[in-house]
Amino acid sequence: MNKAIVQVMIQELNIETRVEFSCLGEGEWNYTRRQKDYAISLVDIHGVRATSRILEIPRRTIQRWCRQYHHPVKRCPSWVYEWAERRQRRREFWERRGY
Repeated sequence: MNKAIVQVMIQELNIETRVEFSCLGEGEWNYTRRQKDYAISLVDIHGVRATSRILEIPRRTIQRWCRQYHHPVKRCPSWVYEWAERRQRRREFWERRGY
């Protein structure tokens, strides 16, 4: 796939996520418990920084919600550890071949 097409698809998905987030609340400044729960569920999947970018709300706000509801936040999402492990295996593979 073309990189531009993938970026457009990601942007459309983010817009849908923002619309769903906004539909869970009544106002613009006061977030409901349902909105906070939805944001915290996105933190489990994407991480705090990515959730902040997707929902276009400050990262500190999401971090405050996580602390408020005693939700532990990992330093990075689980896919990062899997990616690092694959990268390490790939390096070892090529090192054995003399590269």
